[in-house]
Amino acid sequence: MSNLKSIISDNWEKIKFTVYNEYELSKVAYETFIEPLIFHDINEETNEIIISSPDDQAQVIKVITSKYALFFKVTITELIGVDCNVVFILEKDKESGQSAKATNIIRNVNYENANLNSKYLFETFVVGSNNRFAHSAALAVAELPGQVYNPFYIYSSSGMGKTHLIHAIGHSILNNNPNSKVLYTTSEDFTNEVIAAIRSGNATKMVEFREKYRTVDVLLLDDVQFIIGKESTQEEFFHTFNSLHMDNKQIILTSDKPPKDLETLEERLRSRFSWGLIADMQAPDYETRMAILQRNAEQQNKIINNEIFDYIAKNVTSNVRELESAFNKVLAFSKIENKQLNMKGVEETLKDIIYEEKREITPTLIINIVAEHYNVDPAEITSKRKNQEFVQPRHVVMYLCRKLTDYPYKQIAKILGKKDHSTVIHGYDKIKNDILTNEELKNKIDIIIKVINPN
Repeated sequence: MSNLKSIISDNWEKIKFTVYNEYELSKVAYETFIEPLIFHDINEETNEIIISSPDDQAQVIKVITSKYALFFKVTITELIGVDCNVVFILEKDKESGQSAKATNIIRNVNYENANLNSKYLFETFVVGSNNRFAHSAALAVAELPGQVYNPFYIYSSSGMGKTHLIHAIGHSILNNNPNSKVLYTTSEDFTNEVIAAIRSGNATKMVEFREKYRTVDVLLLDDVQFIIGKESTQEEFFHTFNSLHMDNKQIILTSDKPPKDLETLEERLRSRFSWGLIADMQAPDYETRMAILQRNAEQQNKIINNEIFDYIAKNVTSNVRELESAFNKVLAFSKIENKQLNMKGVEETLKDIIYEEKREITPTLIINIVAEHYNVDPAEITSKRKNQEFVQPRHVVMYLCRKLTDYPYKQIAKILGKKDHSTVIHGYDKIKNDILTNEELKNKIDIIIKVINPN
């Protein structure tokens, strides 16, 4: 008997009582489900603890797995100091291992069908002041899917870790209950499946589509904002949402905005997105950025000077994705060039990402970048020509000059060769209003802003 197996066996009654006490289970629940459980074995390669029940009904295993697996996982981890997963089997099947095999088959099939990224776990998610609330809520959802915070709606700008967090929820739910049907998808994939079902002209295809999404236990939908303007997709998702919610199935959504700001999304969907809990995620602070870099180094078994971490953390501040990208670029350069990491090499490698001095945003800079984006000559934007191809970029310049600089309308008008600043006011107002209903224009302007101000 291994040392770890012996420790768990010796502490088994204490583990069960701790589950009962810490999670405030009823006496009936404890005596019915927990007290009879027997510690059977441990797979030390996977740290999977096998617990058997003397009951002879498979349904009992399903109930125990669904309600108490996480309690045992946390309790054993805290008492024994070993991070583990737990599997419940029937006592009568423990010798043959049939129940365990069946459980593993279910787990493998469900993981495969869930579309989850194996790298995105709670264990690899760095918690900081910028995401602590969202992380805590995610843990609660993972513990009791469909029972608290339904739907669970996370929003932030790109690259803050929304996708990582919802994948982590999916993994945790499947670990706790391998029988769960978890499905991750993006709004783009959801839309494409709607289109394919409609285009086929085959009623069976639409039935299959609806069966796929409306029979899951947990639906994870990434970037829900991209269903805006797609009527058939919104219609299908509306009914999918209603079907799952009525059956107390967990719905988890991510977006770049809170529901109230998705102004061109159907009101009936916006209101439903607000039924549960809404959590936002901000850009990571310095301490969190340092922790993320150190965690990445640990995962790749790299010993790196804190001075390098400090340089990257202080200069790449926008989001987690760009922070990790900068770190990976440094590692790649070191490997390709077969050189030891040092500050000079890091600065050289990241010179196209990190600006030593934050460049000043001026109307001239905006004109040049907008002109390049629209593939027109900058001189045409400041000219008096009214060709349609120059009108929108000119209005975008007016909008961005007011949004990104402190220049007054009169000065912007002068730079653009306009006699009356009311023209600039009109251009600014037009773009401001158009981006509320024109998703393509909004995305285009977001891209331009990112080029103008990459930090």
